[in-house]
Amino acid sequence: MKNIRILPFWVEFFEDLQLVRGRSLNTIQAYRRDLETFAEFRKNQKAPLMEFFDFMKKQGLSTRSQARVISSVRTYFKFCESRGLPAPELRELRPPKVKASLPKAVSTAEFEALLKACQSKEIAKTRRNQLTLLLLFGVGCRVSELIGLKLRDYNETEKWIKILGKGNKERLVPFTETLQIALEEYLRESRPALIKEFTESLLINDRGHCPSRVDVWRWLSSWSQKAGFAAPISPHQFRHGCATALLENGADLRSIQVLLGHSSIQTTQIYTSVTANTLTEAIDEHHPLSQMSLNHLRLSEN
Repeated sequence: MKNIRILPFWVEFFEDLQLVRGRSLNTIQAYRRDLETFAEFRKNQKAPLMEFFDFMKKQGLSTRSQARVISSVRTYFKFCESRGLPAPELRELRPPKVKASLPKAVSTAEFEALLKACQSKEIAKTRRNQLTLLLLFGVGCRVSELIGLKLRDYNETEKWIKILGKGNKERLVPFTETLQIALEEYLRESRPALIKEFTESLLINDRGHCPSRVDVWRWLSSWSQKAGFAAPISPHQFRHGCATALLENGADLRSIQVLLGHSSIQTTQIYTSVTANTLTEAIDEHHPLSQMSLNHLRLSEN
């Protein structure tokens, strides 16, 4: 492989990402794309290293994308140095400054509009659609975490669900009463009508199987259009909306950090453990779903 000749420890680096660091497939693929960009630049061995920024600009990469590529390349060179290979590029390559910006958060009004827009002629699909929205907004999960939810992850007695996050880190997230009722109705009355063959997946797509990321994006795009939105609501807008709603209504930052599974100091500052009871109280007291009428979830038999 050309990349192996240009970048030593290519195979070892990706094995380390998967087997040692436990990175997700999506993360590994992102690293691969970033390093392939650098390897393409390195084919011209006479080009000064600092011309890499001009090279990325010509590739149409934004400042934020350039920063991500540089971060991936630096991670790779740190790995090389850990294997005894000098990597002076580690000192020379510095990511460009990126103005911090958060994605637009979905509002409670937008969420309620989507709950109405997602209704289907089939009651089972309506419950599935509403549960999808409730999970995205209610627990702030990532789309990869959402489609990875299994039946065994739900603890009906303790009223929490186990979410497998980045780096295979597990977190237990308590439910609001609204979300628990919706989930139990779905499991009891709707999931059996949707499933085509055995699967442990909590959510079931229209083909009777575990949904994909594409399924979720397609659903949100369709419901956003029906709700009259100018642009589709993305899954991450629910995650940001969940955190914003809690924060604006007085929840403490540590509870939000545990709820969303953040471990980076840049994301929610200092990581602090919070007991399940404290987190439950924060969600019950501050999340809009706790105050929302169950009428939003009542289905018409027509």
